[in-house]
Amino acid sequence: MYGFSTQMQIPFSGALTLVTSALREEGFGVISEIDVQSTLKNRLGVDARPFQVLGVCNPYFSHQSLNADPDISHLLSCNVVVREMNDGNTCVSFMDPETLMSVVGNHEVNKIGLLARERLVRVCNVLN
Repeated sequence: MYGFSTQMQIPFSGALTLVTSALREEGFGVISEIDVQSTLKNRLGVDARPFQVLGVCNPYFSHQSLNADPDISHLLSCNVVVREMNDGNTCVSFMDPETLMSVVGNHEVNKIGLLARERLVRVCNVLN
């Protein structure tokens, strides 16, 4: 499995605020945002539900990973997806950094991936 998720019984905008706050509590900052809804509308003329891909980063883990393997930069940052579902509730899904980092084959990087996963799971659990 390459990710995990939760559903929130609140609208998208409130969920997005709670997600970013919970991430901050675990040491993650949002370093990029992709507004999929706007992109689809502007580029294809397609109407879509609210949908954001957040690129999140824990600076401490990133620094450790880069020291262990400078090429790990290809795998940074972690994606967190916040999207409105058909019923008006919100799905929040998290990329699993442990799974992703395991492809590197570096024990030190694998440990960092596990620690990052533990923190993201805590974020997921807070949102339930």
